[in-house]
Amino acid sequence: MDKNAAEQFAHEWIAAWNSHDLKQILSHYDDDFEMTSPLIVKLMGEPSGKLKGKKVIGDYWAKGLEKYPSLHFKLQHILCGAGSLTLIYDGISGISAEVLHFGPSGKVSRSYAHYLPDEK
Repeated sequence: MDKNAAEQFAHEWIAAWNSHDLKQILSHYDDDFEMTSPLIVKLMGEPSGKLKGKKVIGDYWAKGLEKYPSLHFKLQHILCGAGSLTLIYDGISGISAEVLHFGPSGKVSRSYAHYLPDEK
């Protein structure tokens, strides 16, 4: 992915989340994509922190958008990898990162969310 494509994707992804438009958010992902996040454990009670498929992950994100109505992301950095991007942004938990792997369709096939550790 070249710099222009990476920047376009990143800005569209951030805009979709900031609009809280679940359909637009999900448009960036394959139907059977996989997501790993520590928030899946908290919001869905799934101990593995993993979910698969737009329907299940859409339900998870709908819960998140409901729980955090003021959710707003501010993009800080775009890191390009081989068939992947890492987006670093300020989110509800402070600095956050999403590692997004793209499938043959050009949409995200796997994603991994990272947040600052919880204060104990």
